[in-house]
Amino acid sequence: MNEQKRIRDFYPSIGNMKTGNKNSITDVPGVKVGHVTLDDGEIKTGVTAIVPHNRNLFKEKVIGACHVINGFGKSIGLVQIEELGNIETPIILTNTLSIGAAHEGLVKYMLSIDENIQSLNPIVCECNDGYLNDIRGLHVKDFHISEAIKNASSEFEEGNVGAGTGMMCYGLKGGIGTSSRIVNLDNREYIVGVLVLSNFGIIDDFMINGNFIGKELKYIVNTEKQRDDKGSIILIVATDIPLSSRQLKRVIKRVNPGIARTGGFIGHGSGEIAIGFSTGNIIKHQENKEILDIKIINEPNINKVFRATSEATEEAILNSLICSNTTTGKNGHKVYSLANFPINSPYNFSSSKYK
Repeated sequence: MNEQKRIRDFYPSIGNMKTGNKNSITDVPGVKVGHVTLDDGEIKTGVTAIVPHNRNLFKEKVIGACHVINGFGKSIGLVQIEELGNIETPIILTNTLSIGAAHEGLVKYMLSIDENIQSLNPIVCECNDGYLNDIRGLHVKDFHISEAIKNASSEFEEGNVGAGTGMMCYGLKGGIGTSSRIVNLDNREYIVGVLVLSNFGIIDDFMINGNFIGKELKYIVNTEKQRDDKGSIILIVATDIPLSSRQLKRVIKRVNPGIARTGGFIGHGSGEIAIGFSTGNIIKHQENKEILDIKIINEPNINKVFRATSEATEEAILNSLICSNTTTGKNGHKVYSLANFPINSPYNFSSSKYK
């Protein structure tokens, strides 16, 4: 993460709030992210795991919420999050046709760490990487899930790694991106962190800080592929702010303006799904008390958290683009990285070498 050039190397100010130390979802204490990247010829796919804390998640659940913006997706586990308001496994991201393998791999991992589990709610989300990846080859296997979880660290790469290996965003190379914001409450600093798997958008709509950069880049994109927005984005929002599941659901809905500030409009064929968790309250699987004491934010102060979520979402999407590499995948399909172009200088994208 520290060696990659990120959007702030070109645009120092995205939003108005301060970032966390790493400007990452892992600024939230205890949160880690791990990848398994499968990048070999026409195989451009992988797995990304988001781990809310280092302990046994089944025994010590975190408060959770989910929000379906547009439901053209195949995610697993959302129904129970909606009903119970907690999360009890790592969150796995992969490609559309590999959710079955990811589900089985996550179940096997959880069974390996807790011999008493008889039922659990695995959480798996997906985007379709079939333009660059041999998606029909089903290259993600169940054992890749435990590998990604074991690879999880507070430092991780962004761009076309893990689940992001074969993803596209605004007709450019997309994938994994992250960002964070500091929120001050009662004289204490808390963190809101966002991680995205970006695979959406039309090049004409792409914006950075309100500038329609995409209009200058559109000639490098396969226009047949870009007739309509049929992509998706998965957004994971993490925080250490004590929130109820209802409050957290309100918070994660604020990914919407962050998406819009980069140019997304939520198309008919897209799957935009947000999942959030708070480590500010832990729900024990085996709890003897009949009444629990939990802390929640005094709701008139929640605007700070809304703004932090929106800003971190916008920057995470931009980081997913700038950190990706130009990629040639299935059937010779080539997708350029935003990093190929002088986005911090007067625009001159007419060079024939990109056509």
